[in-house]
Amino acid sequence: MTDERKYQEEEVKEIFDLAASNRSEVGLPTLPDEGLTLSQLEEVGAEVGMEPGRIAEAAFAVHTRREVLPRRTFAGVPISAGRVVDLPRAMTDREWGILVGELRETFGAKGHVASHLGIREWTNGNLHAFLEPTATGDRLRLGTEKGNAAGMIAAGAAILILALFLIALFVFEELGRASLVIPVLMALLGSGTLVANVIGLPRWAHQREEQFEYIAGRVGALIGETASPDG
Repeated sequence: MTDERKYQEEEVKEIFDLAASNRSEVGLPTLPDEGLTLSQLEEVGAEVGMEPGRIAEAAFAVHTRREVLPRRTFAGVPISAGRVVDLPRAMTDREWGILVGELRETFGAKGHVASHLGIREWTNGNLHAFLEPTATGDRLRLGTEKGNAAGMIAAGAAILILALFLIALFVFEELGRASLVIPVLMALLGSGTLVANVIGLPRWAHQREEQFEYIAGRVGALIGETASPDG
């Protein structure tokens, strides 16, 4: 096909790095100015013992990585993560079933499967995977958010501010050390809540993005594995 996507030098290097995994580094072929197609990349990979499926999965991951959704934040801390994956064709019922199995295994949750108006979905609380039809195939939307994160951060900040105010007031009024016990405990509670979220939420967002990247790669491999031999 004349309109088949062609990968440039940086993309080719990244594809082979991903596909090589624990293998020794693979030398890059001399690239024509217009780049290499997926089938050409698979031919090069076959020469060094790489399975075409690994090349296809890596190429798909490189292509879809550009569509990571920006994180929503609250007070500078991420509270969401997401990815959009455009598929070159519509997924079959069997492929969707396999994808649901991958989602359940990856996130350790059965979730809920539904379909309406041509849109398929798998949801588990705020975690979701929507498969929407497009003019050329399907679009997979993966996303999640920490529903209580904003409230916890705001509550922690409010408790800490109130505690500091009470400590200052009690010291000014010279009410004695005993009166400071409750405000100090409140300050510890508020600061602990803030620290837990400031440290924990970026880790949570990074983990979810890695899981979404894995799912995107598996979708690419799935589409490639079930394509026709001539495709």
